[in-house]
Amino acid sequence: MACESEGDTAAGGSVIRIRTILVPTDFSSHADRALDYAIELAKVFDSRIHLVHAYHLPVQVALPDQVIVPTEFWEQVRDAALARLQPSLARLNAQGIACDAELLPEAAAPAIVEAARRSGADLIVMGTRGLTGVKHVVLGSVAERVVRLAPCPVLTLREGS
Repeated sequence: MACESEGDTAAGGSVIRIRTILVPTDFSSHADRALDYAIELAKVFDSRIHLVHAYHLPVQVALPDQVIVPTEFWEQVRDAALARLQPSLARLNAQGIACDAELLPEAAAPAIVEAARRSGADLIVMGTRGLTGVKHVVLGSVAERVVRLAPCPVLTLREGS
């Protein structure tokens, strides 16, 4: 069996190039597994990894006592997220994988989709909890929304699969 040269496939099309892999993280074991997978893909394709963490905290618009969430609170949330991203960035750097990170104070699914557009991601690799039944109906699925709206292919990994 002959090997295919770059730019050729058995069907006559071109080989997919994966230059940028976007990896959303919520710092869960599911997200860690997705990052592990993305690292292996990045090594094969010589890709860069763009880590994204979206931190949307819903705030009631009209609070009864007109309580305002202080700016310092949002800064602390952002700083805590940045601190949690640092070990992943250090790990990627130690393995020689080009990487960067983005913190987005938005709802996860639209933030991930927009980050993929901005970064020119060729692939999104993300974990999913695989919720079913009532939990899925009530909580929804970030991964499902990303799959429907993403500008590029999305690889979802369920823990344990």
